[in-house]
Amino acid sequence: MKIPERRNVKEKYKWNLNDLINGDEAWEKKYDEIASKISSFGDYKGKLGDDKVLLAYLKKTDETMIELLKVYCYAYMKTHEDMRVKKYQEMFARVGATAVMLSTVTAFAEPEICERSEEELIALSKKPEFSDYSYRFERLAKDKKHVLSEKEEKILAETGNFTDNFNNAFQMFDSADVKFRPVDVDGKEIEMSHGTYGVLLQNPAQEVRRKAFESMFDAYKEHINTIAAIYAGSVKKDWFYSKVRGYKSSLEGALSHTDVDVRAYDNLIKSVDNNCRYMHRYMALRKKILNVETLNMWDLHVPMINGADISVSYEKAFEMVKKALKPLGEEYAALLDRAYNERWIDVVENKGKKSGAYSLGTYGCHPFVLLNYQKTTHDVFTIAHELGHAMHSYYSCEAQPFAKSDYEIFVAEIASTVNEVLMLKYLLAETKDADTKKFLLSYYLDMFRTTLFRQTMFAEFELKAHTLAEENKPLTAEGLSDIYYDLNKKYYGKAVKHNELIRYEWARIPHFYRQYYVYQYATGITAAVSIANNILKNGDKAFYGYKKFLSAGGSMPPVEILKLAGVDLTTEQPFNIAMREFRDTLNTLEKLYDEK
Repeated sequence: MKIPERRNVKEKYKWNLNDLINGDEAWEKKYDEIASKISSFGDYKGKLGDDKVLLAYLKKTDETMIELLKVYCYAYMKTHEDMRVKKYQEMFARVGATAVMLSTVTAFAEPEICERSEEELIALSKKPEFSDYSYRFERLAKDKKHVLSEKEEKILAETGNFTDNFNNAFQMFDSADVKFRPVDVDGKEIEMSHGTYGVLLQNPAQEVRRKAFESMFDAYKEHINTIAAIYAGSVKKDWFYSKVRGYKSSLEGALSHTDVDVRAYDNLIKSVDNNCRYMHRYMALRKKILNVETLNMWDLHVPMINGADISVSYEKAFEMVKKALKPLGEEYAALLDRAYNERWIDVVENKGKKSGAYSLGTYGCHPFVLLNYQKTTHDVFTIAHELGHAMHSYYSCEAQPFAKSDYEIFVAEIASTVNEVLMLKYLLAETKDADTKKFLLSYYLDMFRTTLFRQTMFAEFELKAHTLAEENKPLTAEGLSDIYYDLNKKYYGKAVKHNELIRYEWARIPHFYRQYYVYQYATGITAAVSIANNILKNGDKAFYGYKKFLSAGGSMPPVEILKLAGVDLTTEQPFNIAMREFRDTLNTLEKLYDEK
């Protein structure tokens, strides 16, 4: 099982970034054009009290940002094709520095706009010529107390030149530098990577799973002090930005940017904590079905039914996804065809390629998707998941002006998870085989385990780490690992042996470098279950509301946008529906095994 070099990957499995920018030379030209404009933004300083000047400034900023984001995204994605290529690393570093420069030059704008009273800002939001910026002005009216002076904002903007280094350092370590021991499978040496790790954890041989687990986490344990130092710096950075803006905590500061009340975060953790008994029941069932003396952490991903996993080519997998998403209508299906035929997707793993999967959308171009497809059931669901992100970006950019096109991270995981739920329910409806049905039910339970329970566990870890920083307490490798180990015990229960190396799992989670992001996976599945069930029950009527949600971008508070799809996360109802779905799925699987 050899991982190919990028040059040996077939073109049909590579994304076509020429749709964004037509090659490196075109990139250089566009980059120079953008860089040459930046200093001119200073001409607007001191003049934004005039409505006409303000409007001209905002439109020029939008035009520049649209082009800058194209340049940024091109370099970002080229870097991820093979993170060993210095050329693209340098291009990405240059555009990153230019973005910081633009932020620095325009740092005067927000303080200057906020010289207007709350009443004036609200009045501005209602003027027709400022309709593209109505929600922005409403937010400024609400958050103006956290906007600093021009001088202070300029200083903060300048810090962007180095504060991303924590994330960048981890990404380089995680994608390019970390080395894993190869794993012996039936006398054949398998090269370990992030991609093959997921495959090996599903191997029916417990010994293979153990070796893969130990290969992975021994590598992080070996560098745990370095990783802890990098993460501690990232956490302290988060607290610095929140503190200087007058927020009570990093959590409050982070969620204010998404217009989400901190109570949503706290209530999520409390709610999941109160229902961990269902997770403990599922772990006990898994141990029983696998018929193992000890259920180890490396046993949590292996299918309970041998031979029931879906192993299909990428082409077949994509067709399955299309059929599963048919309830979303013909227009949605046509966009999926475009994504496949026009090469929006980078499909297979190659040496040096960024691990995992993501979707990246930017205004003025269709979105792109990065995969590392491995022919497993999980990877089929990943296609559906990332295409959900892509379609969300597509609809928002098509329907909204640039200033309102970017949706908040609070709703970012909902469209992707809706697609996963629809995928699961499609496969369950199609299967007649009892073992396959058992496999899919357990897969659905694992979706809840990894997306609702596990991501909430991550969220609780993040909160504890940031609280330490806010209390001026040290963030050490040992302390962080202890926190994670204790949480692992609480969430998974006594049916699982909490193997010592699981202490270091936190060290391989890239999302921790984007503060308070992971909890949205949990709220996402909570909302997605309600939306998917509604679409399957009510068809076009339900999709009409869902399309309004997909098309809303960042035009209003995210909680209000979600209400367009019929989900109100300020109430307990969506969470109750999600937990009931988990409980009922667990009951069904237990019953099937009891009947055996």
